[in-house]
Amino acid sequence: MIEVMVSGACGRMGREAARTVWNADDMVLAGAVDSRSEGTDIGQIIECGRTGINIENNLEEFLKIKRPDVAVDFTEPQSVYRNALKYLAYGVRPVIGTTGLDAGQIKEIIDLSEKKGIGGLIAPNFAIGAILMMRCAAEAARFLPDVEIIEMHHDKKIDAPSGTAIKTAELILERRGDEYQQGLAAEIETLPGSRGGKYTGGIRIHSVRLPGLVAHQEVILGGLGQTLTIRHDSITRESFMPGVLLAVRRSLHLDKVVYGLDKLLFETV
Repeated sequence: MIEVMVSGACGRMGREAARTVWNADDMVLAGAVDSRSEGTDIGQIIECGRTGINIENNLEEFLKIKRPDVAVDFTEPQSVYRNALKYLAYGVRPVIGTTGLDAGQIKEIIDLSEKKGIGGLIAPNFAIGAILMMRCAAEAARFLPDVEIIEMHHDKKIDAPSGTAIKTAELILERRGDEYQQGLAAEIETLPGSRGGKYTGGIRIHSVRLPGLVAHQEVILGGLGQTLTIRHDSITRESFMPGVLLAVRRSLHLDKVVYGLDKLLFETV
């Protein structure tokens, strides 16, 4: 049985992850950490009856006492970097779904994990369909010269653009190179920001935040006389859970943290 703790257990994604781990046949929910509802049985939060597992507030104290195999982290962008370093310090494999880490922080986490020989995953998106959307977009970008990304999330999401949008742009650039999309006409924004953020290689990323949304992304590619739209929609947060379970199981067999669920789906790591 794989012992799994969940950080950010009272958040939308944390609740879903804790419920999924609790119901998994090959896993044990070893603990739940959150700054809210300290002392409350996690069963009340995930609606599965009494579990005997109380929510704890101090992550480091929990790790000192009980070192689980894997930590699933869906905390806030301000906390996840510090949390990741703590997991590695105590020999716990991190599976991180919180976005907001910058490239330097991701590299530092991966480098430290490699030195320690501790596997794990940082994933901008755990939905299998989203990974396929990104891969299809990267392939299509080899043949259609221009692309823009529109990502849409719920109004509680703090960071913009989303990690999924950034990862999509990275994959496209890997396929096309950094000189991609340099031939666009000069533009004048009468309302600054109306054309979205400009990522490396000239890829425009647009962020939408509205109540009623969960996680959605369109990649629109344009060529001579044609467009191609590739879209993925996560209707509920359950869509992310097969990817979380995959990451937890595979992390036991990795010797460093990897970035992107696509690494586990399409590559030998």
